[in-house]
Amino acid sequence: MSGRPMSLQTRLMTAVIGFVSLILVIVAVITSATLGATMERQLEDRLKSYSSQVTQWVGRVPAQLATVENVLDINDVRVPGLLLAVSSSEGGTSGVLFPDTKDEWGGVAQTLTSSDLRRIDAALGGQPSATVTLDDFGSYMVFAQKAANGANVVTGLPRTEIQNQLATLLTVIALATIGGLILLALTTAITIRVGLKPLRAVAATATRVANQPLDRGEVEITERVPAAEADPRTETGLVGASLNTLLDHVNTSLAARQKNEERMRRFVADASHELRTPLSSIRGYSELSLRALKQQGGPAAIEGTTTSLERIQAQSLRMTRLVEDLLLLARLDEGRELVYGSVDLAQLAVESLTDARPTAPDHRWSIEVPEEPVVIVGDAGRMHQVVGNLLANARTHTPAGTTVTLRVGREGDDAVVRVHDDGPGIDPVVRDELFARFARGDSSRARQTGGTGLGLAIAKAIVEGHGGVITVSSRPGDTTFTVRIPITPAQVPQTPAAPAAPGDAQ
Repeated sequence: MSGRPMSLQTRLMTAVIGFVSLILVIVAVITSATLGATMERQLEDRLKSYSSQVTQWVGRVPAQLATVENVLDINDVRVPGLLLAVSSSEGGTSGVLFPDTKDEWGGVAQTLTSSDLRRIDAALGGQPSATVTLDDFGSYMVFAQKAANGANVVTGLPRTEIQNQLATLLTVIALATIGGLILLALTTAITIRVGLKPLRAVAATATRVANQPLDRGEVEITERVPAAEADPRTETGLVGASLNTLLDHVNTSLAARQKNEERMRRFVADASHELRTPLSSIRGYSELSLRALKQQGGPAAIEGTTTSLERIQAQSLRMTRLVEDLLLLARLDEGRELVYGSVDLAQLAVESLTDARPTAPDHRWSIEVPEEPVVIVGDAGRMHQVVGNLLANARTHTPAGTTVTLRVGREGDDAVVRVHDDGPGIDPVVRDELFARFARGDSSRARQTGGTGLGLAIAKAIVEGHGGVITVSSRPGDTTFTVRIPITPAQVPQTPAAPAAPGDAQ
């Protein structure tokens, strides 16, 4: 079973404090070892100096008189803390130990016991120097030399001062280390807490967003990481800035989803309305025909039935056109329904305008095409449908006497088709939704022909299927629909599809 995971702050503090503690311990060990070695060398130098001096004094005494007492009577060698042992050639050994200060023990030297002398001799073991610990006096560094008269002279100095200084040093280092680690821990905790504040702000913002119901209805994400915590110049601030960018994108996507849902609801409502009218007519005329046949019979019933069937046929054709247009839009959305080949837009414009003239003799029609062909790679039937839809749109939504001008030309790498009229213009309220399915204009462009409102949506889908764009600009007396199709074949999709019968202009 795994334990509770540590937070980032705890891990960082543990790592920093542990690493710094290790460094301080290593520094303390190295410092104490270096200082101890230095003090040992200094003590050894002092001891050698004393040993040489005392050995010279002992060498001046006759061999049989080489004792500590005689040496002390001849020369005052009362050095604080000095240990002195003399072994004469006659085999006698004596030794004394001076106190560390003259105030201690009244300045009188302490006589070394035979046990102390044996311990010193065992520590030296034939070596010139050694460290020995005496039960009553502590640790000493001793040095042995032979005097001129053959006596062995052993001198020593206490190591207490070294030990005390090292102990004081280690105590100071330990206290400084503990204090420094406590200060480091506080500083690190504050620094990490401040540094991680943007991440906490990110987490809080993400939590608030997660608690919002984003799966239904109209949704707007207003939660953002505060600007102070979303500075992209810092690592943690960059996380906050990235989250804000993500939330902006999600909010835009949700708004688009909501808009699509509303558009789909309108589409279903409009489609239902368009289908309900002809279905109601078909049902009514069917019931009327049946009633006439049952009640009247004879030629009158036949004549009434014929009229009803004609109305049924007309409404059936209307429904058929609507369904075909919807099917065409669905196939265009899937990238199907276009068969590519060479299309001369100039010739296509002339043919489209020729077809449009008889449908509106009360309009003035004009065309402007270049002498050279304007050839694109596209579906001739569908492009004819686009131009026909635009001309039908201008004819339907403008009053008698309006001038409609069809222009074809080339601008850069684009073939351009423009349909212009000097009619009353398009209401700005519906201009942005003009290419939506089942779009309806205002009273200045009233619906007069019973169209389904899919003409401009179909035109837009066909143009985009050719890699182009269709736009509109309008003000009273000046309305222009502009179609731009790339001339370069590489810019146009080359996937062929099975041909379909062109829909009527709406």
